[in-house]
Amino acid sequence: MSQQPPVRSTSSPPPRPDASMSLLTNVMDHSLDDGYAEAAARRAEGGKGLPSTLRAKLGVGAALLLAAVVVTIGAAQARISAPTLAKERQQLIDRINAETSAADTLQKNVDTLRDSVGAKQREALEKHGGDQAELVSLLAGATAVKGPGVKLVVDDAKQTTTGGGNPRENQGFSDTGRVRDRDMQRIVNGLWQSGAEAIAVNGQRLTALSAIRAAGDAILVDNRPLVPPYTVLAVGSGQKLSTAFQDSPDGQYLHVLQQNYGIRASISAQDEVRLPAAPSLIVRTAKPQNTGKGKGTS
Repeated sequence: MSQQPPVRSTSSPPPRPDASMSLLTNVMDHSLDDGYAEAAARRAEGGKGLPSTLRAKLGVGAALLLAAVVVTIGAAQARISAPTLAKERQQLIDRINAETSAADTLQKNVDTLRDSVGAKQREALEKHGGDQAELVSLLAGATAVKGPGVKLVVDDAKQTTTGGGNPRENQGFSDTGRVRDRDMQRIVNGLWQSGAEAIAVNGQRLTALSAIRAAGDAILVDNRPLVPPYTVLAVGSGQKLSTAFQDSPDGQYLHVLQQNYGIRASISAQDEVRLPAAPSLIVRTAKPQNTGKGKGTS
């Protein structure tokens, strides 16, 4: 009996359980890309990545040499320029010191000339003023004075905020708690009207030509800035002058500043106050009367 050949199964083998994850399987089986592997093999065969040809080696050497030359030149220039900069800086310092010294010398000369002019003016007042020379000199502020009077100290509020730089307006007082130029003007005018014979603010003697103005938040008297607290000395009849000022409208104005805006002020009668002479007066339009010919110009 002939044997039957074995029957072969034509069915395909069962699929792998991870067949649906072929991409992940490929990544796990081949974690290193073939290109990286080939590059690593070439580096292993050709050495450690150094240029293999003479031309490449010369190029690398030239680049390194150029970099070294640039660094060397930069360091040399820095060393050369450092003494020059130091010398120029010292020259500027020396020039500033010299100009400052020159300005101080000029200021001393100006003060000396101002005192000389003031002395000449006082001599002229005494010579041509007749019996009223002393009174004229007093009213002009050309001589230092002393006598009974009052001392009025005015200062900004304790917690003062900087305003916009403009003097306080007549209405509202809404800007700051600072003493303004208009406040000082009213105080000085009130003292004059109350009987003061001579007034000085922070040692600055007031005359008929004096001006109290503002520059930002600063108060200027004859273009000289004052620093608070402001000390006003007035020659007069002591307690009578103090009472008259406090009862005047300008004294009440100062009282309102104290009560409503925190400005600090104190006034006291003094047995003696001393006021310096005013700086030299510059009169541009008035001329002395020509008494010799009986005619004069004004």
